[in-house]
Parts: sequence; structure tokens; C-alpha cells
Amino acid sequence: MSIDAHDVEQAAARIAGLVRRTPVSRLTVPAGPAARPVEIMLIHEYLQHTGSFKARGAANLAETHRLAASMPKAGVCIASGGNAGLACAWAARAAGVAATVFVPVSAPAVKLARLRGYGADVRLVGADYAEASLACQDYAERTGALLSHAYDNPLIAAGAGTCAADALDQLAGGIDTFVVAVGGGGLLAGTVAASRPAGCRVVGVEPASCMAMAAALSAGHPVDVAVDSIAADSLGARRLSGLAYAMATEAEVHAVQVSDQAIVAARLRLWQDSRIVVEHGGATAFAALLAGSYQPEPDERVAVILCGANTDPTDLVAAGG
Repeated sequence: MSIDAHDVEQAAARIAGLVRRTPVSRLTVPAGPAARPVEIMLIHEYLQHTGSFKARGAANLAETHRLAASMPKAGVCIASGGNAGLACAWAARAAGVAATVFVPVSAPAVKLARLRGYGADVRLVGADYAEASLACQDYAERTGALLSHAYDNPLIAAGAGTCAADALDQLAGGIDTFVVAVGGGGLLAGTVAASRPAGCRVVGVEPASCMAMAAALSAGHPVDVAVDSIAADSLGARRLSGLAYAMATEAEVHAVQVSDQAIVAARLRLWQDSRIVVEHGGATAFAALLAGSYQPEPDERVAVILCGANTDPTDLVAAGG
């Protein structure tokens, strides 16, 4: 299974006017242990509808079925730690259909409140995403609802890829490297598809205690991994998708890991220096540069996707003033 730039272009045409073209800015940061100043580009995708890039894929899925008149009467269902569920509920509401969202009991209260605000039928099931996913699959089989997925769906991944496509379109000087956070791999797969024609490198960043991509690349196929990270609510997939694995191996994606401590520090740094509020998963890609897990060359044009902001900011205010 694979997607390419044409799939991303088709997704962009479908969701034009439904999603935002998020801005890109430049920031100079001390990168790595040597604290060498590096200028990077920040893609502010946390400003997207529903607070994350997931709105792009959800809109692409819903529009594809709406245009094909193939959306079932039972609507759409999804299992999600939060962000994908928010996007699914938002896109379903826009399409005029019901959304049933299966969420682990560990999901943050802020995300649950927003899910219900979008009109979703929220069902708390299991301790992690995998358990919620099994319940969602059973529901789809019983009701005929369209089974969406947080990341393992070509339409979802192609929609996610429109984020990188938008950034490339905005930056006349081009981008050498995209740095993206990785959970199940939807954003990774879409970014690879969108950026390969431009010759871009993609760096995938995972929490050190949620290494689904690193484990898959090491084993030669996706495998189950333990999930235990401060960013697990958005990056806590037990297994990398088959699509993301195929795209990562074809494009020779560079996989790096960051500690929870580095993620917390990066999130706080974005707040203190730029008053940018993101969730821990949204700060994970940025953490790779600050911690030195990825050290760009002096003239490398690096774009970091800040992918989500569904978080409670009170801890940032308390820590950062």
C-alpha cells in the first residue's frame, strides 16, 4: 500500500475551503548540546480546525464519501486518543452525519469536552487506543457505520499530507527537511508523499517510550510496542501502520527519539519564547532539534510541523509566567 503526490493533490482539491492554510514562520533556536544557533521554519498546524492536522484527513475522508454518496446512515465511527476523534466529529458534523467516538479512559478531559461540543457520541472504553479500537470495530460491524481510523487509511494520510504541500507552496526558497512527530504514522506517510517530488528528507520523531516506527524499522515490519509517554494521548499508537512503514522504508525516513523530559522542555520553550501553546505531541518534533536528536547541517532548510494544541495550558502559565 502506498500513496503519492497525486493522492495529496486530490485531497487538497476536495478539502479546499474546508480547512485552513496554516502560517509558517521562522525561528532561530540553539540546537543540540553545542547550542549552535539554527534557523528553522515552524508550520503552525496547531491553528488548524479542531486544533490539529487531523482535520485535514478527516475532511478528506468525509468529502470522498459525501461526493460518492457512500456515507452510511449510521454515520462514521472512530477510535481515538483525542485529536483524530475531534477531527472526525468536526468533519461528520460538517457533512451532516453522526459521529461515534471510542476513547480510552486516559484521554484528557479537555479533549472529551470538545468532542461532546462537536456533537459526538463519546464512548470511554479501555486503558489505551488499542482497546478502544477493538470496541470501535465491533460497533462498525454491528451498525454499518463507516469505520474511520486515526492514521491507517490512505485518505486520512493523503489529507494529512496537504499540510506539507501547503508549506512547500508558501515557501519560495524551498524546504530540505520536514521534521514530524510520529505516532501511528499518518502525518509521516502524508508528508513523505507530498514532499518526495521536491526531494525533501523526512525525519520522524517519537517519544523514547513509544517507538512504534523505530521498532518496525528494526524488525522489518510493524510490531506491537509498549506505550508509556507524556505524549501518549496523541502519539501512543502500539503499532506503526503498514502504509507508514512502507512509505518510511521507501523514502529512507530518518527515525529519532526524544525523552519525555525533552518534550516537556520543548513545549515550555515554545511558550516562554513565542507564546505558542501546543500539546506534548505537538512539541515532540521541535524537541528533536532542541535536544540534539536531530542536528541539521548549517545551510539545511528545516521545517518543523507543530501538529496539535489540544491541551490544558495552565501548567505552562504556572511554569513559564
